[in-house]
Amino acid sequence: MPDLRALFNDIIRFEIELWNAVDARLRAELQLPLTHFEPMSVIDRQPGCRVYDIATELVITTGGTSKLVDRIEASGYCRRLPNPADRRSSLLELTPEGRRVLDEARLVFDDELERWLGSAVPERTLRQFAATLARLRASCRSAGMEETA
Repeated sequence: MPDLRALFNDIIRFEIELWNAVDARLRAELQLPLTHFEPMSVIDRQPGCRVYDIATELVITTGGTSKLVDRIEASGYCRRLPNPADRRSSLLELTPEGRRVLDEARLVFDDELERWLGSAVPERTLRQFAATLARLRASCRSAGMEETA
């Protein structure tokens, strides 16, 4: 049996190092924090996106997501529109400037991921790692272990 505490530490420390590297690059080149890139990506992918949808996909709280969307909106990268199906929620869309910045950010993001992941291990190993992470996440979800208080 592997040392699960050591495995936990390696996973968490790598995630932090990867996050910090991608965030630093996005900030340096586009003045866009990774905390904005991720929700903007969800808004772009999901037609009729709501704050709840971002929170669910990113596994963060709805309240925190709402505040984050406020900051992205204040930056001029997204806007809230009335939700015709539910007056209590808004639909989110990227502004033209938000779409432009996101398109540029994707290039930086992909380049940094290639640097940290794609070139670090053989493709087969990376595919196995991705499959293992997907299985672990699915197992947690099916057991009801995810938490988005």
